[in-house]
Parts: sequence; structure tokens; C-alpha cells
Amino acid sequence: MKPPRKLHIKSYGCQMNVYDAQRMADTLAGEGYVETASAEEADLVILNTCHIREKASEKVYSELGRLRVAKDEAARNGRDMRIAVAGCVAQAEGAEIIRRAPTVDVVVGPQSYHHLPQLLARAKSEGRALETEFPVEDKFGFLPAPRPDAIRARGISAFVTVQEGCDKFCTFCVVPYTRGAEVSRPVAKIVDDVKRLADNGVREITLIGQNVNAYHGEGPDGKNWPLGRLLHRLADIDGIVRLRYSTSHPRDVDDSLIAAHRDLAALMPFVHLPVQSGSDRILAAMNRKHTADDYRRVIDRFRDVRQDIAFSSDFIVGFPGETEGEFAATLALVAQIGYAGAYSFKYSPRPGTPAADLQETVSAAEMDERLVRLQELIDSQQSAFNRAMIGSTVDVLFERAARNPGQIVGRTAYLQPAHVFASPDIIGRVLPVSIGSLERYSLLGELAGADATPAPPSSMMTGA
Repeated sequence: MKPPRKLHIKSYGCQMNVYDAQRMADTLAGEGYVETASAEEADLVILNTCHIREKASEKVYSELGRLRVAKDEAARNGRDMRIAVAGCVAQAEGAEIIRRAPTVDVVVGPQSYHHLPQLLARAKSEGRALETEFPVEDKFGFLPAPRPDAIRARGISAFVTVQEGCDKFCTFCVVPYTRGAEVSRPVAKIVDDVKRLADNGVREITLIGQNVNAYHGEGPDGKNWPLGRLLHRLADIDGIVRLRYSTSHPRDVDDSLIAAHRDLAALMPFVHLPVQSGSDRILAAMNRKHTADDYRRVIDRFRDVRQDIAFSSDFIVGFPGETEGEFAATLALVAQIGYAGAYSFKYSPRPGTPAADLQETVSAAEMDERLVRLQELIDSQQSAFNRAMIGSTVDVLFERAARNPGQIVGRTAYLQPAHVFASPDIIGRVLPVSIGSLERYSLLGELAGADATPAPPSSMMTGA
């Protein structure tokens, strides 16, 4: 038998890319590839790229420069290393990658990675292979199911893509151009995926999509189901104890999703709902199609049905033309909503987007100063949210052994890491934990109730 070939995938960016990397590994497993953590010893290296942030493509070219050295070293040792670039930078700059980086064998967009075996074969016979056109067929119909051992190795939480693409065309965003139009997978296919994961030990599912709550997949009754109805169906699958979804758009929060948060114990009370700005003029310039008050009303609808619900969000500071007063409106919105966490970034123009042609009127120094102020406010809210857990008992889904011997780490409903000293037998279970202290962003506590065990000396109670 031939020894297995080694595969290394380096992913950048979003949860979609994490999921796509797993599906690429599943696809190539049938070609005899096994994953390795080392790029240098791999027979195939895939850079699974993201095009959202500034200098994304330059980071890829920098990494390709390092891989060229590794590829040359492999050749001197009589080994053939292949390099592929996948994801959104590949989609946006496919021909340019081929021109600038002759070390690359395959360039493939995010809708075509199910063709990787054929593209690798073409590269072997023709020298290079490029595929960045949006294919007619749905890639999900051609992707092999992950092997049971691969599912178990990935742990008790899993991503499942239910929707891809975006029809919103925010002026700062490249996603509609790199991922294409909004497409939703059929309910039956998603149910099959989740059942397979549950049968192999997965206990928590996060449904993902560029606009996940724009989901409108065909149900078994022939009608298009919204995300809320899909969540009700998945909550009935044996073994699944927690459901999440990301990323949502404020315009697509419908009554079925609100009802799901009211009715489903498995649906976690933590929603990532990007707003980007608190200024209506900036929101209009971004083509977000909602106002700050629209966003506040959506938050109120969630809170009306789940008083324990918490939120995270995305913010862009320094969008072209943003005044100090408009930035102050963002700070005011953050102060009013109160977040358990958020992601915030300085505006960076993305080539090909409408905002890239707008005149820059916010200096780099102003953007830096505004970002610091925003992040200080968000950090203070997150710290207060975490400190409020001390002295309470919260449910934790335990995921794995921590770095400290004897310590097991899991996550609360709000994705906070929580550490306890306990037997590994608790992995995969949701158990109550009495929170005693906080170390940075990690909660430290003891199992409560029947599963409680004596605590170790206090000197050992540190997070990992």
C-alpha cells in the first residue's frame, strides 16, 4: 500500500472558511490525504483565504513566499509538494495569483473546491489549474460525507453551512462578488448532515451563512422554510443539545426566528447581530438598509421573549465621511444596547466595492483614536458581563481537556470558556457549574449538584 499523502490547510477569516477547510479535507481523504499540522512536511498545502480585511491578498503572497522555500526544499529531498490557493482571495484574484506566484499549482474559488481532485490532476498534467467561475451545480451535492473518525476527531461542536452568498451589497463588502448570490440548502440535506454529526458524538451545532437568517431552503413539504422553522426541526434530533447560528443581518430577523428563541431550550440566548455604525447617514452610505432605531427595535424584539439574551456585533470606524458626531452616535448605541462582546475594525477599502471609490476624509490617526475609544467601551461591557457570572450557577457544555492536568474546559451559553477540575467523562455533557472567579476571559468554577467533586487547592485554580 502507498503511504498516505499529507495535507495541510491554513484558513484565514470567518467560520465559513473553517467549515470549508473541513469539507476540503473530507473531499481529499478519498484521494488518500491525511491532515498534518506541519506545512513543511505536507504533500499538499492549501491556503484557504479571506478577502474581507485590508492587505488580505498581500498576506497570501507573503505566505506563498515562505511556502516556495518549503517547496524547493521538498524538491531537493525528492518530494513533490503541491500548493493550492482557495477561498475568497482566489475568487477575486485568481489570474493575478497565477501570474505573481508561479509556485502555486491550483487556484480555486469557494464555490468550486469540490473539484479539487480534478484540479490537482489537471495541474499535474498541464502545470497549473485555475477555477474561479461560479459553477452551475451545487457543490454540496458533490461533497463526500465526513468519515465518522473525522467527525469524532473534530470534537463535540460543529459548523453546518445552511446558506451561502449575499444579496445585500453593503458598499464596503466583497462577499457578493466572491461568494455570489444568496443560496439556501434544502432542509432534508441539512437534517441528514446534523443527524450524521449527532450519531458521531457532536452535541452542539452552529448553523452558518453569510446571511444565515436569510435562509429560505426548501422543506419536505415543498415550501421554503425560514431559519426559525429549520431550528425547530433540528432541535428534535436526538443528541443535539445546543443550537446556534451566525452571522445575521438585522433586516432578516423575522417572527419565526424570534419565536424560536422563545420556544427552543436548545437555542442558545446569544446572537451575533452586526450593526456596523450608530449613525443613520453612515448606515445609508454603507447601504445597510436599516437605521439605528430599526436595529434597536430588533434587539427589543429578542429581549421581549428572552430576558437572558445577550448580543455581540460588528463595527466599522472611519468609514469615508464619518464625522466625530457620527462616531459618537456609534458610542451611544453601544452604551444603550450593552454587548457581551463585539468585533471592531478600522475601515479599509476593498477593491471593486462602491465604497472604494469614496473620498477618504478620515485620517489614519483619527481612525486609530476612534477604534481605541470604541474598543475600551466594548471591553468594559464584556468585562462587566463576565464578572456578573461570579457567584452564579451556569450550564456548561464540556468540550475537552484543558492544558492544566485534571482540568476540563467547556463553554457557557454565551461562549465563555469555563474551567473545572473533573474527570474527562464529563466531556460532551451539559452540567451546572458554580462560578467562583474570573481569569481574563475564562470563568473558573466547580461542578454543582450530583456531579460535584472536591475542588483542588486554590493555587491550582488557573485557566488554560
